[in-house]
Amino acid sequence: MKYVDEFRDAGLMRRTAERIAAIVTRPWTIMEICGGQTHSIVRHGIDRLLPEGVTLLHGPGCPVCVTPAEMIDAAIAISARPGVIFCSFGDMLRVPGSSNSLLAAKARGADVRMVYSPLDALAIARGTNREVVFFAIGFETTAPATAMAVAQAAREGIANFSLLVSHVLVPPAVEAVLSDPECRVDGFLAAGHVCTIMGTAEYEPIAERFSVPIVVTGFEPVDILEGIYLCLSQLEQGRAEVENAYGRMVRPDGNIGAQDMMRLIFSVRPQRWRGIGEIPQSGLGLAPAYARFDALAKLGYDAPDVQNADPCISGEILRGRKKPHECPAFGTLCTPERPLGATMVSSEGACAAYHRYRRPSSALEISS
Repeated sequence: MKYVDEFRDAGLMRRTAERIAAIVTRPWTIMEICGGQTHSIVRHGIDRLLPEGVTLLHGPGCPVCVTPAEMIDAAIAISARPGVIFCSFGDMLRVPGSSNSLLAAKARGADVRMVYSPLDALAIARGTNREVVFFAIGFETTAPATAMAVAQAAREGIANFSLLVSHVLVPPAVEAVLSDPECRVDGFLAAGHVCTIMGTAEYEPIAERFSVPIVVTGFEPVDILEGIYLCLSQLEQGRAEVENAYGRMVRPDGNIGAQDMMRLIFSVRPQRWRGIGEIPQSGLGLAPAYARFDALAKLGYDAPDVQNADPCISGEILRGRKKPHECPAFGTLCTPERPLGATMVSSEGACAAYHRYRRPSSALEISS
């Protein structure tokens, strides 16, 4: 606990905030790309420690939130097939598709099971003759585990295991945000766990092309404040570089073994992001050598094209155009118990963070 407490120390947070205030001379807008960072920012009141004019925006950093509605619909349809056991992370069960959710499918009799990893789903497949389908979602952080499960299934010749794949890649999403004509982001905080896997090199051409600083940060409040300080320092000095403020975990080359496993099992493809649309080369699909594990092809389901399934402004929030409290449904028609959009469902969603930690009358609190 002493190690964790060091990065949640209220005094160190305030001193870092004072360092930030001492260097800021004009308004700046910074976007964090990770839902875990968003929750830390809102929970610890980090945005309220910053000087007036420094704004934090919340980007498309929640993999559950950006999973497209048509994939949820496909998951529901597959789970209802006779003889199918459908396995998913818990966060995905309540995410609405175009009209329903996996939890509702389970209530109607589908064999939907919550698992903690794709290897759990593979273990279920070993013990049954039924088809076991794992809903493979997430950024570069979860893709290596999915790849390892596929490789293991191939080695063992397990034929009743398949994947509904909706893995997405972070750097193309950063480019999509910066390419938006309405973009007002001056700098980025990159997600430390993604860079632990992939390293930092992928961000260098983005920083150069768009002239924006990108600072890799962790998830504790001191980590995030230090990342904000380094990002603002670059902006004030007119620099646009990739900087690693999470050196205790992130190495420039990342985890080579995990990257190799991903490249073996997956190939890069265009991907639709919920609330954003299709982003080129931003998704992972099974490579041809492992196509037999593709549940959509194996079970003969053609995912429909679903447009504008969310009756909320989650797309605007994921693009960094608006914040959760700007939605007229926030906290009234849309709550974690009765969510209208994915950003209110997921434990990493921005709307869920604001609903849990940030009420209109709440005062600044710093956890220590």
